[in-house]
Amino acid sequence: MKIALLVLLGLLLGTLGGAALGIGAGLAWVEIFKTSNFEGYSGMLVFFGFMPGGAILGGLAGAVTFGVLALRDAEIPIERPREPPGRP
Repeated sequence: MKIALLVLLGLLLGTLGGAALGIGAGLAWVEIFKTSNFEGYSGMLVFFGFMPGGAILGGLAGAVTFGVLALRDAEIPIERPREPPGRP
């Protein structure tokens, strides 16, 4: 259950971060390649092209990253098993 919740958290955080990075990349694209702003074309390109693409990639990357970290955490013992007193 912990692994599934961490994967969902990674999906959510990755989607938000990826969408923000997608907007940044889209704005950079519009400035670098001098995209036309006729009838809001450059804004539609950023928010309907780059933002969803960044959100999808970021969500997948976040879910995979958090899933791998959760799986590795389950394999690593946090504490050593206690030994009964009096054993050498």
